[in-house]
Amino acid sequence: MKNTHINYIEFKAKDLEQIKQFYNESFGWVFTDYGPTYTAFEESGIEGGFETTGEEIINGALVVLYHENLDIIKDSIETAGGKISKAIFSFPGGRRFHFLDPSGNELAVWSDK
Repeated sequence: MKNTHINYIEFKAKDLEQIKQFYNESFGWVFTDYGPTYTAFEESGIEGGFETTGEEIINGALVVLYHENLDIIKDSIETAGGKISKAIFSFPGGRRFHFLDPSGNELAVWSDK
């Protein structure tokens, strides 16, 4: 993995079983469930996942970048004019945070460190 490269893409989904069936049957994607509200996919060209939501899905894609040091990249994003929209949190396999770029696009940065 390289720092600041796109590493993962997350989508929102209303029904995980339905979404897994659709992408598996349509494109052959393979899924791994992480609890009742999240499933990861592979065999798609880039790894990603689906998270369930009860909210209206407007733009359901979240681009996730990688960086080995979240504190350094977080400071860099804020210095460049980005705003942190979700503070650093842990998840199985690592930690991450979300930010808004100057146009309001939300992205995330994760680290396995």
